[in-house]
Amino acid sequence: MSRSARRLLASAALLSATFAATGGMTARADTLREALIAAYQTNPSLEAARAQQRGIDENVPIARASGLPSASTDASYTEFLKRSPNSFTSPARTLSLGANLGVPIYSGGAVKNQVKAAKFRVEAGQASLRGTESDIFAAVVAAYMDVIQNEAIVGLNRKNVDVLTVNLQATTDRFEIGDVTRTDVAQSQSRLALAQSDARTAEANLAAAREAYIQLIGKAPEALEAPPPLPNLPASPENAVDIALESNPDLIAAREQTKAADKDIDVAGAGRLPRVSLFASGAYNNYFDTLGGSSAAAFAQTEKTAQAGAQISIPIFQGGLPAAQRRQAQAQASATLENEIATERGVIAQVRSAYSSWLAANDVIRSSQVAVDAAALSLEGVRAENSVGNRTILDILNAEQESLNAQVRLVTARRNAYVAGFNLLAAMGKAEARDLNLDSDILYDPEINYERVRRKVFDWDDDPAPVARSARTVDTPAQDGNIPAQ
Repeated sequence: MSRSARRLLASAALLSATFAATGGMTARADTLREALIAAYQTNPSLEAARAQQRGIDENVPIARASGLPSASTDASYTEFLKRSPNSFTSPARTLSLGANLGVPIYSGGAVKNQVKAAKFRVEAGQASLRGTESDIFAAVVAAYMDVIQNEAIVGLNRKNVDVLTVNLQATTDRFEIGDVTRTDVAQSQSRLALAQSDARTAEANLAAAREAYIQLIGKAPEALEAPPPLPNLPASPENAVDIALESNPDLIAAREQTKAADKDIDVAGAGRLPRVSLFASGAYNNYFDTLGGSSAAAFAQTEKTAQAGAQISIPIFQGGLPAAQRRQAQAQASATLENEIATERGVIAQVRSAYSSWLAANDVIRSSQVAVDAAALSLEGVRAENSVGNRTILDILNAEQESLNAQVRLVTARRNAYVAGFNLLAAMGKAEARDLNLDSDILYDPEINYERVRRKVFDWDDDPAPVARSARTVDTPAQDGNIPAQ
């Protein structure tokens, strides 16, 4: 484990310890792993992305269907209600049955390339699904750490209110014996009122953080444990970029889309090539002994016919349509090439920025810890100096505020360091379910559905009616800023 990773683990543990010290832990605690599993199994955005991918999978059998034989039958029954007076042999009624079979032989490569393009888009969709999964996990980690951070800040603000309440009472007592002035009492009252306001704001922020947690995970948070160390954090930004260029799902999806667009050019070009197919058809007619009128006995009242052959279609002139379609496909392929480069640029920038933010957050932790220690020592000294008349009440109030601010900055820095570290892994393509060691029996493998449907040819092979799989949150109680007593 790298030095930065050890610092990050220590920071996460200290953040949880800060919350516990302010009176927030109960016997039952949620873990980050449990939160990730809950989101993985019940988040509606992730379930929607999986359903969309299943729809993309169907493009392969849809494309392949154009190259498979097709068969159809037709039937008609006709009752001739009024016949021509000059027709002495027309039937009064007839039953016609027909069957047709078509077998495509050659389509200029259109079907083959459509299937290849569809397969590339399946690969792109699977990569995009991985990206959605990673984005959801990053949001879950941020929401999880936001709850821990805001619970700690609420605890610190409540502790500050308690301290300022004691200070006000002590200042009031000293004023009554003439030891301090009314100004000192007013300053203490003002600081207490501001502290109460800050505490109320912190409680509102905690309620909002808990609601965001419910939105992502589907259940209200209980007391949250410190998160585990993040695995496989890179040693340098160059190392992070190298991994991202190989593993970032958005970049992989962009590359697959480029391959699919290249096949679309060949599909469009096939419109000016010959097409060859085989065909066969048969028919059966029954006139119910009405053909021929009075001479019906001289006519066959049933007949059967059959034909078979080959057909070739050679385009000669189509008004420039296939050339325009091919040029359009080339332009779209050019766009996907540029989008691939744009995605690559974005991934590189995202990884480098996340790495810088992660390092900076760890540096802020160190400096904030120094500030917390120094502020605590300063507050102790100011109180001691005030007792001998060398410091005023305002000096004590300022020192207490500085101490609170330093502690809040430290709590925030610890949260930011963990979130930045996870965002770095996500940008590298290393923050997916398998990377986080979630239970193997709950992992969703999109390849299973693709293999299930890719060769289906039966016209009535439907899936069950769609049902919602994600959890609803309508029954969860509205959240507040209260912290359970220890």
